[in-house]
Amino acid sequence: MNSFTSSIIVGFIEVGGYEAMIQKYFASFPDTTINNMGNSSYKYAKCGIPPDNAMHLFRSAEDGSLPWPGIMFGLTISAVWYWCSDQVIVQRALAAKNLSHAKAGTILAGYLKFLPLWIMVFPGMISRILYRDSVGCADPDVCEEACGSRAGCSNIAFPKLVLGIMPTGLKGLMLAVMMSALISSLTSIFNSSSTLFTIDIWLRIRNQASDVELMIVGSCSFYFTQDAVKIFTRLTKGSPSLPRIRKLEYLNNIFFLPIFIFAENISELFHYIQAITSFLAPPVCAIYVLAVFWKRTNEQGAFWGLMIGLVVGLTRFIWEYAYTVPPCGEEADDNRPDIISKVHYLHFGIILFGISFIATIIISLLTKPIPDKHLHRLTFWNRYSTEEREDLDAEPDRSSHHETKLDQFAEEDFDSLPCYTRAFRWICGIEKMEQAPHLSEEEKKAIEAKQNSIHETKTWRYILNINAVVLMTLAVFLWGFYA
Repeated sequence: MNSFTSSIIVGFIEVGGYEAMIQKYFASFPDTTINNMGNSSYKYAKCGIPPDNAMHLFRSAEDGSLPWPGIMFGLTISAVWYWCSDQVIVQRALAAKNLSHAKAGTILAGYLKFLPLWIMVFPGMISRILYRDSVGCADPDVCEEACGSRAGCSNIAFPKLVLGIMPTGLKGLMLAVMMSALISSLTSIFNSSSTLFTIDIWLRIRNQASDVELMIVGSCSFYFTQDAVKIFTRLTKGSPSLPRIRKLEYLNNIFFLPIFIFAENISELFHYIQAITSFLAPPVCAIYVLAVFWKRTNEQGAFWGLMIGLVVGLTRFIWEYAYTVPPCGEEADDNRPDIISKVHYLHFGIILFGISFIATIIISLLTKPIPDKHLHRLTFWNRYSTEEREDLDAEPDRSSHHETKLDQFAEEDFDSLPCYTRAFRWICGIEKMEQAPHLSEEEKKAIEAKQNSIHETKTWRYILNINAVVLMTLAVFLWGFYA
């Protein structure tokens, strides 16, 4: 964080402060635009000009970048999917000691979300000011020479800023921070995929698998995912249409890499990320909202709602990238159908959410409902219910089998095992296991009730609620300030 702060401070010093940054940004035309403003034969003369609404969040509904319905509703749908149901985020909330800790972590994350304005947006504007001919290039030939992409060079804004204004020592530190953040994100994704495979797939194949077996399977699936990423990265290494700066993001979308190997350059990485999210996330968000607030939602409705949404989203996804988006100055060559060129991806996210939402409701109403005895404490409206819930999909009793396996494992003399066995267990992190105490059914139920409790102390509930109100007030203020 200190290195990011240093780059921000140095950047603001370079441009003369916040007010000077705003003034200079709107005057940061590339030389090719300045030199050809009066040249009617130069088709890129109107390109490379900063938009007049650059400092406004609420823009026209027809705005090609960030239309206000998409900002208000489309991004909200994507945000609910990511922050409420994405495995990488959910596993952090589930790891909290209790509900108060989970709320506190969520509120802290909300405060930290104010920082991207200062550590991502403003540094990008500063980079555009300082390097207008490369970051803000307008001519495709100039852009290709600057960053290897004919669609634009905004993706290199932050690396260009770091390498251009930071001292030699801090350059390496900043690049190390960027790579560390990338590795941390990838590690979270690998861990999540490993957990999903082990718990949701492997346990269905072997429902009596021991904890040791699950640890080994989890480790193997983790390394398999890493190897898959390496293979796809090597496959794209020589592709001229994938600039190095953009390959990092593609690691998070390895299943879509074969499609994009042959695709044209994506000029703005942020728009690509949000577009992919708008094509795939709304069905999950719709199911999540219905499952939490409408107890009539059942498995058939959720499944087919997801499938219908997935088919519609993938259709738009493939259709969208089957066409090349013409760069500025070549709009006459745009051969995309109106449903692609005139329906913004954020607007499509709203439509896709509605399709999945309605499909889930209709199918749920046409099929058998879930009995109330299976729904206690599973929806927002009955979260405080004290009635005993019967699990709808009760898993086979694995406790006695696990206890026997663990006892046998714990009683083994680790030092007397062959060296290759000890090495294998050391690699898997299972070299020694303490013998767990045997618990009665009453003790197990008491532990489970404590783990699932949503009880909060009065003091901490007030503190957290006050912070939540303050957080929302600050968010509304910033929205109003930059409206």
